[in-house]
Amino acid sequence: MIKPYIVGITGGSASGKTYFLHQLLEAFSKEDVCLISQDNYYRTQEFVPKDQNNIENYDLPAAIDFELYAQHIEDLKNGKTVQHKEYVFNNPNIIPKTLTFKPAPIIVVEGIFVFHSQEVSKLLDLRVFIDAKEHVKIKRRIIRDNNERGYDLNDVLYRWENHVAPTYDKFIEPTKYEADIIINNNTHFEKGLEILTTFLKSKLV
Repeated sequence: MIKPYIVGITGGSASGKTYFLHQLLEAFSKEDVCLISQDNYYRTQEFVPKDQNNIENYDLPAAIDFELYAQHIEDLKNGKTVQHKEYVFNNPNIIPKTLTFKPAPIIVVEGIFVFHSQEVSKLLDLRVFIDAKEHVKIKRRIIRDNNERGYDLNDVLYRWENHVAPTYDKFIEPTKYEADIIINNNTHFEKGLEILTTFLKSKLV
């Protein structure tokens, strides 16, 4: 069996990873690429660390079940199909789906800690870091968290100042220097996307 090529994609919160991924995956068939995201491996709420004000901090590595995440990536690498329950950010209005991940020639591993976690990082063949300036990221985060998660401005700014920014400085930004490719996404990422797409397509030949 030919081992799949495993790509890790990371960057700070609201750096534009999700939109970049959507654009990347559009260039490939579902048979060629499997995306497995860190976002579906949050621990249940009672095991998420809390800050000094007793508010859950989802922006810490301890909030993620890296052991299970790495095991599922390893399973895909070895040709096994993986099933896992979708994480719905504690939204009671959404019924979690059972997600099915099927082995593919290219496996995309995505999340803010995929370089930081040694269990996950050691499985990666290519490391891609999506970068953006701080003021760009916070604007995107305000819009996203309001639209998708119902957080008001005070909630977003509290989490940014107390959770997101310290985590970026401590756990994420240092891993940028381990990246094989850094793609700047302050306004657009078309050239970086084209380079990565062309390179990955060469792995399918």
